[in-house]
Amino acid sequence: MASPQPTVTQLRALVAVADHRHFGRAAASLHVSQPTLSSAVAALERTLAVSLVERTTRSVLLTGVGEEIVRRARVVLGAVDDLTEVALRAREPFAGDLSLGVIPTIAPYLLPRLLPALRGGDGGADTGGRTPPLRLREAQTETLLAELRGGALDLALLALPNDEPGIGEIPLYDEEFVLVTAAAHPLAGGSSLPVAALGGQELLLLEDGHCFRAQALDVCHEAGAQERTALRAASLSTIVQMVAGGLGLTLLPAAAVPVEVGEGRGLAVATFRHPAPHRRVGLAYRTTSARLADWTLLAARIRAALPATGLDLAPVLDGTVVKG
Repeated sequence: MASPQPTVTQLRALVAVADHRHFGRAAASLHVSQPTLSSAVAALERTLAVSLVERTTRSVLLTGVGEEIVRRARVVLGAVDDLTEVALRAREPFAGDLSLGVIPTIAPYLLPRLLPALRGGDGGADTGGRTPPLRLREAQTETLLAELRGGALDLALLALPNDEPGIGEIPLYDEEFVLVTAAAHPLAGGSSLPVAALGGQELLLLEDGHCFRAQALDVCHEAGAQERTALRAASLSTIVQMVAGGLGLTLLPAAAVPVEVGEGRGLAVATFRHPAPHRRVGLAYRTTSARLADWTLLAARIRAALPATGLDLAPVLDGTVVKG
């Protein structure tokens, strides 16, 4: 006689508890009652004959085996969602919702300009005149990739490459870095600066976890510059405030300049000599997804909309990179 098997409902309940660490919030995220969710988790524990959750008066913790079951459940649920997408995609393109994750050094600068362009018009003949209903999530790269692997996200807009097994990439555009300084700094407002001009300088950088921090550190190492380690920030906005306060200088992605560097703040922007330091931005997706044709069409529409944003971003037309 076959042993009882976990159900998809039970796995979704456990993953929701893992994500929210609270039964009430987890139940709300699944649009079920708390007793229903608790029963599903308890049933899963009975089915597997192991304890998955530690229930305390203040928080919900996962046991060691619970953490491992959640990791595998995310993969299973992602595959189940992909099965549904196969059927939806067979009926019509861009059927269903689109869950898009975006890193913080892109979201506030590109999305307000890009989304109106994507929503405008009829969506294009290549998509049957549709733009998929969009749900957005802003988080750091590591979090987005975990949610992408687990099926909570369909796509992630981030810096490439990611070097993650099972994650494919569609390049979108290249974005140069610029140098932001106080107006009185010797490098203020320069053009065609060699990267070596940063030699000996101390730069303000983001805190750990941001991919832009790693990219800026690469520039520092190339130039012989250093990080001002006593001052770190969680956002580019805070770093620019530090520069305006005379605490140092920093690198910004070019798309951030119109938002972060306003007139009358005593700041100046310098550009680098070609080839300037830059990053490549693109879409990341699960290689098991049944919607690769949709993602390719969406990427083409994003590239086509870039000139309308008024940002100096260079579209990349070298197609899709798929990694197993």
